[in-house]
Amino acid sequence: MRNMGGKDPPGQRKRATIAHVARQARVSNQTVSRVVNNNPSVAPQTRLRVQRAIARLEYRPNALARSLVRHRSHTLGVVASGLEYYGPSGTLVGIERQATALGYSIQLNLLNRPQLADVDHVLNSLLSRQVDGIIWAVPEIGSNRSWLGRKTLNPPVPIVLLSMHPADHLQVVSVDNRAGGRLATGHLLAQGYRRIGLITGPLDWWEARERRLGWEDSLRAAGLEANEVQVFEGDWSSLSGEAGFSQLARMFPEMDALFAQNDQMALGVLQAVLRQGRRVPDDLGVVGFDDIPESAFFWPPLTTVRQEIHELGGMAVKQVVSAIEATRSEAKPAMAGIHWLTPRLVVRQSSLRNPVALATGG
Repeated sequence: MRNMGGKDPPGQRKRATIAHVARQARVSNQTVSRVVNNNPSVAPQTRLRVQRAIARLEYRPNALARSLVRHRSHTLGVVASGLEYYGPSGTLVGIERQATALGYSIQLNLLNRPQLADVDHVLNSLLSRQVDGIIWAVPEIGSNRSWLGRKTLNPPVPIVLLSMHPADHLQVVSVDNRAGGRLATGHLLAQGYRRIGLITGPLDWWEARERRLGWEDSLRAAGLEANEVQVFEGDWSSLSGEAGFSQLARMFPEMDALFAQNDQMALGVLQAVLRQGRRVPDDLGVVGFDDIPESAFFWPPLTTVRQEIHELGGMAVKQVVSAIEATRSEAKPAMAGIHWLTPRLVVRQSSLRNPVALATGG
């Protein structure tokens, strides 16, 4: 039981301070501070005496006070949105894991309206909490990145942004969604499909526009047209995948394959095709995007484009921590620009006209 020289109020104990530890260990406050901070200048016997006093008194250093003294909180501000979707939620998991591995905690700020263009209050809130750096993990939607072009924007801590159009003066980490669109469409073409429809996510999302461009790239490289009649704009939900297939089947009846821009919409497609009495992949080849854990258990198992979203979050943490360290040393600051993560194709039965492709990866 702690005894710091006085009675605690009933049901309440005083919090031990560095002075209490110093008195019990018969050393100065500065010596206790050196022990807490692992300073090697303390004699072994003195260090042991201080450590025993710390244990007896259950002393816990005040992390906030220490951070103010050191001008460092070991906290990263994270601004996120859309956690109901697989990509943003998985990215946040990757951020938290990597931050913990590097000794940082995160201060999470969720935006309920990701279209928000005026973000001063968000930035000021994080800066008031003494964060060392900021990861802006809100998807690029509409004009919600317009604030980055302001000449007055000069944040006192490094900022890394996720999933947005490249910008030379910013640090951006993103999956190469356009390459992913090319992978999906190119695989369908290699399987002999030629009339390939597309169900996009909301086209005010940068990721959706990029995946559409990849679809167009592959079709045009094969000498095929990419027309509006082949496209349905969904909202990432399985219900919009079902609706998209139904509309495309009417407007583009010659369609023999379909690229759905996420696995949830692809699931809606599979169900709609089944209800029509058609077969996947014989009557319609289907490819999704994300490789959610359930996609291998769809029927038929879904060919999809895998994006390493945990790695995406982890890379953002590494980039912002590298920038933080550079500001505190003479190291060269991290270069602005975009750091791409390359997606990969995961081939399963939903797209296979040629069974040999399953063994070879397409």
